[in-house]
Amino acid sequence: MIDVKQAQHRSVTYFEDAPCYPIDKLVELHGMRQRMLEADADRQQELAEEYIAFMDGLEKLPDAPERIYLWPEGNMPRTGNYVDNPDYRYNHDPEFRPYMYEFLLPEDITPKGAVILCAGGDHGDCVIHEAYQSCLDFNRLGYQSFMLLNRTNMMPYTGQECGADAARLIRMIRKNAARYRIKENQVAFAGFSNGGLTGEECIRYYSGTQKVTDHFPDYRPDELDDYYGAPDAFICVYGPRWEGKEIDYTGVVYPPVMYAVGMEDKALDNLHWAYRDLLEHGIRAEVHTFTGVPHGQAGVSVFGNYEYPNFELWLPLADAFMQRIYRKGQA
Repeated sequence: MIDVKQAQHRSVTYFEDAPCYPIDKLVELHGMRQRMLEADADRQQELAEEYIAFMDGLEKLPDAPERIYLWPEGNMPRTGNYVDNPDYRYNHDPEFRPYMYEFLLPEDITPKGAVILCAGGDHGDCVIHEAYQSCLDFNRLGYQSFMLLNRTNMMPYTGQECGADAARLIRMIRKNAARYRIKENQVAFAGFSNGGLTGEECIRYYSGTQKVTDHFPDYRPDELDDYYGAPDAFICVYGPRWEGKEIDYTGVVYPPVMYAVGMEDKALDNLHWAYRDLLEHGIRAEVHTFTGVPHGQAGVSVFGNYEYPNFELWLPLADAFMQRIYRKGQA
């Protein structure tokens, strides 16, 4: 008998390495996954066999990019509490190493800045539309884009761990600002759902004068730690913090934040709480809501889904938000 959970777990790598495979094949794999997980037990076994065979036939693109790992071997800040993944509960096994992919503009285009894209959930198939497609969308808007595959927020890592990965990528981009042809203070973080929570954890634990060693005393700082680790602009797409979750703002330097949430999204209740809390602490927050739109709709055009065209407006709104911040020199 085929272990359906094992088959699903195996496919995570394909989804998270989306730039390395023909995207039409990954979209097809995504559809097969949905049908497999929704089928009854007998049909599920048949679909799982087809799913595995399809993965066996996948080949990387001839010019597939390489993963760019965030931390050197043996020096990644971690609690060490995550040591086992029974029954494939999490998409990332304990040996997972955070990494990123670059989506860079041609040399004849002057970038407007840089945007990090962090998918929601436990990553996996969410990466295709929320991170991969959104990287392409921001390229079209004139940004250097970076797809973050980090330790996901609270699943099963701590906020300090997931935030450290985001801060590390921000530092990498700042260090290489000249190569990316951007200003060092024009690095935005865009997180979707759980990825939005990751963005806030990055700000919460690594903004201001906070250091990685404040949270992980055994970590050995390197040259990247000389660079600022929080974003200059934060774009939170249907991922505001949970209602009632208090944050200690002592030492926190919260950048301007833009929220994009559908009116049919349960995250709207969280947004009401988070927005009021930010305003009470003097933090600039911009909110955009979209009639009729449920959760998880960013980048779904990659699946041929255009059911909520109004939500696609979050992209030019995010563009205008970042450019307004950069023009006013507030980043």
